[in-house]
Amino acid sequence: MKLQQLRCLTEVARRGLNVSEAAEALHTSQPGVSKQIKALEDELGIQVFVRHGKRLVAVTEPGKAVVVIAERILSEAQNLRRAGEEFANDKLGTLTIAATHTQARYALPNAVTAFKRRYPNVKLVIHQGNPTQICEQVLAGEADFCVATEMIALYSDIVSMPVYQWNRCVVVPPKHPLLKAGPLTLEKLAQYPIVTYDFAFANRSLVQKAFEAKGLNPNVVLTALDADVIKTYVELGLGIGILAKMAFNPARDRTLRAIDASHLFESSTTRLGIKRGAYLRRYAYEFIELFAPHLPRNIVEPAVMGEEGSRYEL
Repeated sequence: MKLQQLRCLTEVARRGLNVSEAAEALHTSQPGVSKQIKALEDELGIQVFVRHGKRLVAVTEPGKAVVVIAERILSEAQNLRRAGEEFANDKLGTLTIAATHTQARYALPNAVTAFKRRYPNVKLVIHQGNPTQICEQVLAGEADFCVATEMIALYSDIVSMPVYQWNRCVVVPPKHPLLKAGPLTLEKLAQYPIVTYDFAFANRSLVQKAFEAKGLNPNVVLTALDADVIKTYVELGLGIGILAKMAFNPARDRTLRAIDASHLFESSTTRLGIKRGAYLRRYAYEFIELFAPHLPRNIVEPAVMGEEGSRYEL
């Protein structure tokens, strides 16, 4: 049994049984992936996948157990490699963070600056994506941890720890009627086209639930991952914007005005997500503490290694 066989197996399962996508992700050929999987099945004496001709169409019942065990073995192999790197040289290596655009652009810079001063020889990589993408990167071992809002807590294999709470503002052009319309209400917002995050009206988000509670169906004309894209289209007159308060800077966003909307929506919590059981190098824990001083290693490490995760809340 070889680790490459396990990698092929788990990658095919992760890619929805698409062998060509798995081969591309593993930088090998489709026949090579199929050969590795067949060799593993022969060694185990079971079929992991149900086949229809040359196509894989389902995972067998014993195959489901094999995939879970294979993922565990690969995770421990990665932990072993990281432990070796830790003791070989604790000031060299790579730290990979997956984050949404808002977190990467507005929340992480101070911690990144402080970390690079402390560890100039550690390569720091930041992957941007939507909440689902960055959680999947952590689960796949492509990132050490992720930073996002709401979505992280939905993954049972990711330990989710709160970093800080935030709320929203509404951005409009300088002469917009909302600036003189008195106290801001959801009913007033619903009268205008809305530009906001692509996840703000999906998966029962706090924004969506607030409008639903009032029986309102707002006209969302554009969604984006990027707060700066939202502001650009508000400037162009496409609609009013709903975005994180941290994403508005009066000194930079001089062509827009912000109206506090924190009384209209529940506060959201930005969370740190780490794969359960993952081995993090010392400098990763130091970055986390720079970013979230209330999350030192003696709190984070037991949560990551424990079966129940963390009960820590803000």
